[in-house]
Amino acid sequence: MFGLFKKKDPIQELEKEYLKLMEEAMRIQRGGDIKAYAAKVAEAEEIQKKIEELRKDS
Repeated sequence: MFGLFKKKDPIQELEKEYLKLMEEAMRIQRGGDIKAYAAKVAEAEEIQKKIEELRKDS
C-alpha cells in the first residue's frame, strides 16, 4: 500500500524499455527484416545512452 506513493526509478523504467525493444528486434531479425531490425536496435541504443547519462549524473 505504501508503494503507491514511491517514486519510480527512471533508470529501471528505461532498462525495461531497452529490454523490450531488444526482444522486438530479435523477433524482427528472425523474421528476416534486417532494415526494421537495424531501426529497432538504433532505438534501443538511444535508450541505452540515456541510461548511461543518468548513471553518470547519479
